[in-house]
Formats: sequence, C-alpha cells, structure tokens
Amino acid sequence: MSTVVLAGNPRPKSRTLGAALQAAEAIDERIGVTAGAATVDLSVLAPDLLSAVPPPGVQHALDTVGGADVLIVATPTYKATYTGLLKVFLDRFGAGSLASAAALPLMVMGDPRHSLAVETHLRPLLVELGANVPTPGLALLEAQLADAEDVIGAWADRVAPQVAGFLANRSAAT
Repeated sequence: MSTVVLAGNPRPKSRTLGAALQAAEAIDERIGVTAGAATVDLSVLAPDLLSAVPPPGVQHALDTVGGADVLIVATPTYKATYTGLLKVFLDRFGAGSLASAAALPLMVMGDPRHSLAVETHLRPLLVELGANVPTPGLALLEAQLADAEDVIGAWADRVAPQVAGFLANRSAAT
C-alpha cells in the first residue's frame, strides 16, 4: 500500500508541502500504512514539466503518482483555484488514469472565501482523471498552519474510514 504526496506549490519546501506531509502521516496512521509517504514536489520539477518528452525525473514523478493507492494532492490557492504548476503536471495524465487511487485534495488559502475551491475546482479535476475522491477535501487557512496538526487530525478522523473502505472494496474487486 502506498501513499503519495503531490505538492503543487512552486516554492520549494513550502508550507503547503508541510501540511500535505502532515495529512499523509495522519491518514496513514489511521488506515494502518507504515511505509511513509513518497513525495512529489513539483517545485523541483517545474523547469522540465513542459518538455514534449518527459525527462527521467518527471517520468519518475508520473509513475509515482500513477501508482499511488492514496494520493494527497496539495496546492496553495492561486486566483481562487489550484496552481498552474499542478495543472501542467496533471495534464500529463489521461482521463481515468488515476482510477486505482483514493485522492484527497488539500488546499492552503489565505482567505476563507476561497474554501469552496477545494470542492469546486480541485476535486472535479481529480475525478476527471478517474481518482476516487471519497471525502470532502481539506481547506486549510494559512492562519491555521501553526496549529495544523489539530485541524488535520480532525479531518483525518473523518475521512480515514472512507479511504479505508475504498481501498478494501478495491482489493476485494481484484
């Protein structure tokens, strides 16, 4: 069982990445995954994402994300939606190509007025790619980042049973 964090922040070592790693740890703890999450930080891959043929680092990231059982997709909110960097990367996947993953969208935002973006923009993108998005995403305010562990823990408590159920049903079907 693999958990993958996909961080769409253009800044290296971003707070978005930190929150996503906390979310992955919380979900893994609740569903019994002990391996630790793999991380795809798009800030590192940004210069190569528009190459016609994916360079080895981008291809590795595509394979890692494509093989995830649990995929935490994290992005800051830019212009009331996800980053272009995340969109460019996810455009490399065809419709339905993430069908084996339970995807959990997470958006970090400065203003609570953007809290619907996680459900109205990021969730539909993941569903278009075939991912099962069994739960509401997490809209995390920048002001909550200092105490993110509590917010993320409460969210993980709510969503982990749905993720575990999806994974169990998927295993039973194969």
